[in-house]
Amino acid sequence: MDATDGRHPPSAGGAYQGPRCASERYSMWPMSRYGLVVDIDQTTRGLIYLEHLTARDLGVLAAAAPGTDAGDLRRRPQQVEDLLASEPVFEAVLAQPADPVDDLLHASPFLVFGVAVARAWRDMATVPYVQEWVGPRQRLPVFASDELHALLDDPGMRLFLTELLASYTRVASGALTVRTRHGPRRRRYSELDPVRLAGLLDVLPDETHVGVYRRLGDVALFLTGVFPDHTARRGLAPLDIERLARSAGPTDDPAQAAERLLTALAARGAVGLLEDLGARWYRQAARTAGSTSATVALLETAAERFGDARRVLNHVTDRYLFPLRTRWFPSAS
Repeated sequence: MDATDGRHPPSAGGAYQGPRCASERYSMWPMSRYGLVVDIDQTTRGLIYLEHLTARDLGVLAAAAPGTDAGDLRRRPQQVEDLLASEPVFEAVLAQPADPVDDLLHASPFLVFGVAVARAWRDMATVPYVQEWVGPRQRLPVFASDELHALLDDPGMRLFLTELLASYTRVASGALTVRTRHGPRRRRYSELDPVRLAGLLDVLPDETHVGVYRRLGDVALFLTGVFPDHTARRGLAPLDIERLARSAGPTDDPAQAAERLLTALAARGAVGLLEDLGARWYRQAARTAGSTSATVALLETAAERFGDARRVLNHVTDRYLFPLRTRWFPSAS
């Protein structure tokens, strides 16, 4: 089996060079940032942020801390996390009216996402309710801010969501040459197409499945969190629904799981379907990883709190990203 024509997303800072082979990509993806570390302190998270941030980004952060320059941030990376949540950085990155000419020149998408997620954390400490997505162009207030604040209280989850958003500014896609009894066949995939992505589970080696499950969870969270209206209008053929359900792995009660999936689909369309499956994909990724690490712990949290994570991204998108959303994520719009 060969992988060709792959296009893989660098980090927002442009430093990450993804593997050219799909097998390598999905073997590496789940642990690519956190490794097998059981716990991550603020300094380590700061180093991870620094991998993504550009020199211009560091200038923006340093300007918000008098007496600090980019070199200081590299020497003391533990400062980065606090600066992302600071009022001066929010004012510099998100509070100014968007200029169609230079709105993206002073900050990378990763910095914008990091500041927006950190701001959502602060928002949830003060707002009494959030706007819950219930259908295309429909929102209802729900009193869930305490739960969302508790989720974002974990700085690892804030980094998780920031990296997730940044990973979709350039979408990985490509084609595999698969040997079948009828001869070689080309199978295309895209990390924005859950059906095709799930198809990789049928052709890639078992050791890559944890990465595929991880990205299936990611795309479900991204589509329902950032593009819920567009996602809700998406039609899925019965065979596609069957493939997606099968890819989420076995359950203790298959009949109950199938009924829950059909109920979610009937009530909220593809958003309901992907919310149900997204939690199951993250859970499968955590189980398949078979280790104790920071990444696995975050995947377990994402599985248990998928609906809350989706609400966070709905809030971030509606409040801070909406005007420029299609510019950052052109492939998804």
